[in-house]
Amino acid sequence: MHSLLTLILQVGVILALARFVGLLFRRINQPQVMGEMVAGILLGPSLLGWALPGLSAALFPPESLPSLNAVSQIGLLLFMFLVGLELDPQLLRGRGHSAVAISHTSIIAPFLLGTGLALYLYPRLAEHHVTFAQFALFMGAAMSVTAFPVLARILNERNLLRTKVGATTIACAAVDDVTAWCILAGVVAFVRTAETQHTLSFTVGGSLLYVAVMVWGGRRALRWLESYYLNRGRLTQDSIGIVLLCLLGSAWITEWLGIHALFGAFLIGAVMPKQAGFVDELVGKLEDVTVVLLLPLFFAYTGLRTRIGLLNGATMWLDCGLVIVVAVAGKFGGSAIAARLTGLSWREASAVGVLMNTRGLMELVILTIGLDLGVIPPSVFVMMVLMALVTTFMTTPLLHWVYPLRMIREEAVAADAGREIYSVLVPVGLPSSGPDLLRAALTLAAPEGLRIYALHLMRASDQALIGGGARPPHYDEALQPLIEAAAERAVTVHPLAFVSRDAGKDISAVAHDKGAQLILMGWHKPVLSQSILGGTVNTVMREARTDVAVYVHAHDAPWCRVLVPYSGGLHDRAALELARRVAKHNGAQVTVLHVVQPQRRSGDPQLGLTANPDLTDSGHVQLRVVESNDPLETAVREVRQGYDLLIIGVSEAWGLEPAFFGRRHERLAAESAASLLIVRKFDGASA
Repeated sequence: MHSLLTLILQVGVILALARFVGLLFRRINQPQVMGEMVAGILLGPSLLGWALPGLSAALFPPESLPSLNAVSQIGLLLFMFLVGLELDPQLLRGRGHSAVAISHTSIIAPFLLGTGLALYLYPRLAEHHVTFAQFALFMGAAMSVTAFPVLARILNERNLLRTKVGATTIACAAVDDVTAWCILAGVVAFVRTAETQHTLSFTVGGSLLYVAVMVWGGRRALRWLESYYLNRGRLTQDSIGIVLLCLLGSAWITEWLGIHALFGAFLIGAVMPKQAGFVDELVGKLEDVTVVLLLPLFFAYTGLRTRIGLLNGATMWLDCGLVIVVAVAGKFGGSAIAARLTGLSWREASAVGVLMNTRGLMELVILTIGLDLGVIPPSVFVMMVLMALVTTFMTTPLLHWVYPLRMIREEAVAADAGREIYSVLVPVGLPSSGPDLLRAALTLAAPEGLRIYALHLMRASDQALIGGGARPPHYDEALQPLIEAAAERAVTVHPLAFVSRDAGKDISAVAHDKGAQLILMGWHKPVLSQSILGGTVNTVMREARTDVAVYVHAHDAPWCRVLVPYSGGLHDRAALELARRVAKHNGAQVTVLHVVQPQRRSGDPQLGLTANPDLTDSGHVQLRVVESNDPLETAVREVRQGYDLLIIGVSEAWGLEPAFFGRRHERLAAESAASLLIVRKFDGASA
């Protein structure tokens, strides 16, 4: 088959299988990259070559592999650049001492154990041309790495970045990555000097000089890119071209020096400007193609070189198990003990150890370098690949067990001790709805007593490996207008953006995890129906274990006159409570329209509203009692009298319950110029 046709077919098969297996792994709460790594192994001799050798030979003929490898190496260069770009010195602010202590311990412990393991493996498995020093140093370096991008994604998805554990771990991983790659660079230089014209002193000295020039000179020289971005307001194609040329130039220099092109890509990313908008846009433009297309090619090429059949016997499998045990003991044990000594509790220290034990893609990159250099034989390569898969796979379930979600909630509550905080979760679907929802939230409490979580749920297909993981939660484009509006009002907003497969259930879960007292949702006209309380809103109202309000925006005028129809139900009382908040913090005049059946006796329980000072003690809240057999018609007539906002409880009296998908309540939105706030009270007792 023509070489180009073969390459196109290979890329198509790899991409399809990587997305499919990645989807399966997401369904079991594993990072998608785990599934893509496994997909690469499935395409290799371990499964496809074993089950269908003819198909494997036709799909991956030996003469086609150099082309596949060349394309995958470009993907690795881009990936390492993005990893360096995500490293932010601000991660160490306030945590430098503890982060460095934990990180260096988590490097030293596995490095020593790895070199100790080499004493056992070297005489049995190493190639004859490899010296013990080369083998031992590489084993130590390979045992020491932490998968910074995968770790950042796990922390972001579990909303751990703002906790003590998450902040400490991400800082440790940043230091860990830099230290581990420096050690590996030294190992590679030591190995390569035996096969190149450069001396060890030239490679090491030249590398140190280049790093110094880039850190102190290159960083300043690249600041003009940040200024160019701020002046233009965006990244132009010319500026992206310059960035890519810098990437290729740095990779070429480090390859020529003898320490591998990947180090140059990582270094140029690390010294790039760290302005949030610049980094986010640059990552957004490069990440999708890198993660979706190019990295799966690397996984497939790695899988083609992974022959699990080389572990042919109980002894080899015992050796593999020993590699995994040593890796876990060194990384988990070293990190956890060091974290405990720096003041964390045993539970928190164990969570740090579990997270730092994540190897993922970074381990495969290092192992590929070792196999290409001939430092490790194919059998040890297979053992180390399996170790990378096992340690990455075990991270999520162990973290759920060691540091459950209730711990995250308790830490958030402890941080707010002594302050009266009204917490509101604002799910944002469309960018245009964010400022309106923010405005509504700001009327419910004073800014100093209000905590706003802005949530945007992305489709599973939008999940990325790198973007936004290392810094605070990614400012997704859907949240940007809300964040800008909050900045104009000097209000702090906590943005959250992650992948969701069931928006209604995830909104309810986030509200529970964050301790939100209200979920404030917007309404967008559906394509197939007009029901305000349908779809995701319906799911949230059924599932959420907190109060829910749905805001239907009608105009931008201030809320001066507010109407609250009241018939005495649980949800009506919740609507009245929100109205009192609006009156207190917004100065609005609230009219409570208490609709009762004609000829009610004076002792009727529903008339108790007039004698309840907790509900009507404000001078901004006025009560009107109206007798009517049709509460909905009465409310419709009243809201036409020039009100700015209608706050109404989910109640059968107003056509809102139990027929969530009914149409009677549409009259309230359609026949008045007022905005509408529909309130559902969470009844903890009945739940």
